[in-house]
Amino acid sequence: MNARSRWFVLLTALAAFTSGLTAPVAARTSVAVPVPDTTVLDGARLQHTMEHLGDPQLRAAVRALTTRADAWLGQGPWTVVDKPRPAPGGDVHDYLSQAPYWWPSQSPTSDNPWGCPYVQRDGERNPEVDSGTDRQDLEKTFDSAYDLSLAWYYTGRKQYAEKAGQVVRTWFLDPATRMNPHLEHAQFIPCKYDGRAIGIIDFSQSYTSVIDAIALLNTGAPGWSRKDRTGMARWNTAFLDWLKDSDFGRQEGAAANNHGTFYDLLLAGLAYATGDRALARRTVLDARSRRIAPQIAADGSQPQELTRTRSWHYSTFDLVAYTRLAAIGRHVGVDLWAYQGPEGQSLSRAVDYLLPAATGAAPWPHPELEFLRYAVTDVVHAAADAGDARARRAVPRLEAPPGGDLWALRPAAEQLDSITG
Repeated sequence: MNARSRWFVLLTALAAFTSGLTAPVAARTSVAVPVPDTTVLDGARLQHTMEHLGDPQLRAAVRALTTRADAWLGQGPWTVVDKPRPAPGGDVHDYLSQAPYWWPSQSPTSDNPWGCPYVQRDGERNPEVDSGTDRQDLEKTFDSAYDLSLAWYYTGRKQYAEKAGQVVRTWFLDPATRMNPHLEHAQFIPCKYDGRAIGIIDFSQSYTSVIDAIALLNTGAPGWSRKDRTGMARWNTAFLDWLKDSDFGRQEGAAANNHGTFYDLLLAGLAYATGDRALARRTVLDARSRRIAPQIAADGSQPQELTRTRSWHYSTFDLVAYTRLAAIGRHVGVDLWAYQGPEGQSLSRAVDYLLPAATGAAPWPHPELEFLRYAVTDVVHAAADAGDARARRAVPRLEAPPGGDLWALRPAAEQLDSITG
């Protein structure tokens, strides 16, 4: 083979290689998929983004997303029936998690195998909670379903859709492995409580992402059937009924800190997804006087979150719920960003309070066991998109979370740091 021929073969191979890198993005068009009826995400915005995937920054974001999705392909599915012992009620289909900040006060013995009584150590996560319960498997189920569904939507690769469908069906639908639609045994405390109302936050902090994942799959994902769509609609309806009518649901709805905000997010999200748009709208409207006015101070601080040992985490965490709730409000005609309380309380002011620390311009002046600057990145993006000029100027100085900044592909705030509870 002469030099010219070798160069031709090399260039042909290089062209094929680079085409293979970009084809999955370029092959996906909005014509093939209807606008998804998402609950937090803006379906029309997702479709618009799909039409512009040739943009270099978007291609980089898609690569970061597909890297995450690829990592899920060899994992799971997960199920509540795999835990070593059932929840206190004895039904293996009941979800079980353990209170993260409660620790044994005694060394375990044969007569006291748990080391009871348990005592609270705020912000210090007991490693017991990651073994023997469903908490970690729940997080993997939620995260993988979201990443895989988004990756399928943007690339059209059927393996992502098929894996997402398998993950969702196993956790929620298959009779042998499905979870019962309630949280009666979430965040139990050994020898003290079989479950607690605040355990609802195990779902409320991220289940609306799963609702959006299902909406993406409902646009025609391979392997996701009409039976699957109907089954998830029924599960969500049953779960919403439990959330509204149970003692735990009423207690969590009355919470005056981030638990109450996240409850509203879950309630509004489930209501919107199951067709009760009136309840979704009423929940968002009520959040103005029930949440923003009493929970956000005139200077933008969140006093109840600042009392925590993880004050930075909880200040950003609560705003994840607020910004996602505001996104639902957009679908039902409520502009939560425009609301101002009697002392000027607002979501924008709460985000602006975090900007000096978010940009690295000043240290965070409150207690924090582990300051992670990137925890606030999505929240600042949300404020900037809503028209907050200070947040918009801060965006270039934000710290990207591990795995990259995916805001351009899924513009809805996520909890970017790992602590839960």
